Amino acid sequence: MSPALNSDAVASPASAKEFDSEINDMASYVHNYQVKSELALDTARFILLDTLGCGLKALEFPHCTKLLGPVVEGTTVPNGTKVPGTPYQLDPVNGAFNIGAMIRWLDFNDCWLAAEWGHPSDNLGAILAVADWVSRTNRAGGNIGNGKIFTIKDVLEAMIKAHEIQGCMALENSFNKVGLDHVVLVKVASTAVVSKMLGMTEAQTRDAISQAFVDGQSLRTYRHSPNTMSRKSWAAGDACQRAVNLCLKVLKGEGGMATILSAPTWGFYDVLFKGKKFEFQRPYGEYVMENVLFKVSYPAEFHSQTAIEAAKRLNVKIRELGKSAKNIKEVVNRTHEACIRIIDKQFKPMDNFADRDHCVQYMVSTMFVFDRLEAGDYVDGSEAATSELVESLRQRIKCVEDEQFTADYHNPDKRTITNALTVTLDDGTVLEEVVVEAPLGHKLRREEAKPEIMSKYLRHITPHFPKQRVQELVDLGNDPKKLFAMEVDQYVDLYATKKIL
Repeated sequence: MSPALNSDAVASPASAKEFDSEINDMASYVHNYQVKSELALDTARFILLDTLGCGLKALEFPHCTKLLGPVVEGTTVPNGTKVPGTPYQLDPVNGAFNIGAMIRWLDFNDCWLAAEWGHPSDNLGAILAVADWVSRTNRAGGNIGNGKIFTIKDVLEAMIKAHEIQGCMALENSFNKVGLDHVVLVKVASTAVVSKMLGMTEAQTRDAISQAFVDGQSLRTYRHSPNTMSRKSWAAGDACQRAVNLCLKVLKGEGGMATILSAPTWGFYDVLFKGKKFEFQRPYGEYVMENVLFKVSYPAEFHSQTAIEAAKRLNVKIRELGKSAKNIKEVVNRTHEACIRIIDKQFKPMDNFADRDHCVQYMVSTMFVFDRLEAGDYVDGSEAATSELVESLRQRIKCVEDEQFTADYHNPDKRTITNALTVTLDDGTVLEEVVVEAPLGHKLRREEAKPEIMSKYLRHITPHFPKQRVQELVDLGNDPKKLFAMEVDQYVDLYATKKIL
């Protein structure tokens, strides 16, 4: 007779001292750090509203909505995650994908720029899906995460911590230089924060983070020529989905890998990071949420925001001279290195939406020609995409690096994203260079941006709900005390619809 097998349903956790210190630090921060910054909480409130609004705006695009909904059509999960702006109620894993995909689709909410760039609000896909599912389940008699029903303030604090993990890792560590997409940081940050929301111990959080690092990492190729395509718009949703899935596996007893980063030959550093260890500029706190960048004016890759603003200002001068975009001979964009590396595509053919919204020349040219830049301007067959003048002018816009702009971009006390445009007209006139250092939404222009962020939120939610519901959501957004105290499932119910717009 074979001997009885010992149960291994629950893995024996490794001690903290056995884990890579980088993973220890993340887990300790998530479990032990108390958010105290009023500035971070207030900023997170605007991030929440702006992110949900951008997700609702994305529902106007069939290329996005075709990816949403249950895996099996018609499936509804009792007490599941509700997807804003839709009738869908899903399991938290698929719910995280749905919310994550729609909020990132238009590339129109927050941004973080450093050695690595990215969008920390992407983590809301995982955070909101789990908070909503846990709250509904516990309200119905369940006991996930010790029976907790989350408030919006809980969600905001989770967002602050996810922002911090993603942003602090990005300060000194360039994943793009080794060909990896920044959504690896969404997956890691979401895994860390969601594990705590699910009631997992600090040891289990370490296990879950290690699982996120060993999980297959996305290549950046879908953001770059010749493979630019729409996956970049749902890559964050995929990262959120993976994060929640991995946390649920650890919650069921799956273990971790203590030296997943540092193990010789087979660890993350040797396999995927050219043998380098992560470097850190500062300990985890509330720095990232306090300094995060809002996209206020244009649905465009963030390194281009100041260039587009400069073009809009130059349009005024061009009109004053009785000229138009037809009279522009050439444009020189003095810029920072990251802009050149990511979105300088002067002569690359514009094959699709994803090419256009990651080409600084296309975006600036569209502003010069039409005095606007909207999400619809990237769509195949749109007025801008089919404009011969936009295409011709695009190929006459040259980017050149200014090393001081690059230094200011990386300076933690400035973090500016400067672009400077010089226009030469066909009669030889050279217009005075227009320099824009910080876009609307930068910390240096945060107070100026707040009314515009709320106006943007109002524009994005209005098509989806009755007038009374729109006013209720706006009033809640403007009342921090009431909003913070509201329970998550009840708040998400306000965004539910019987059908997609």
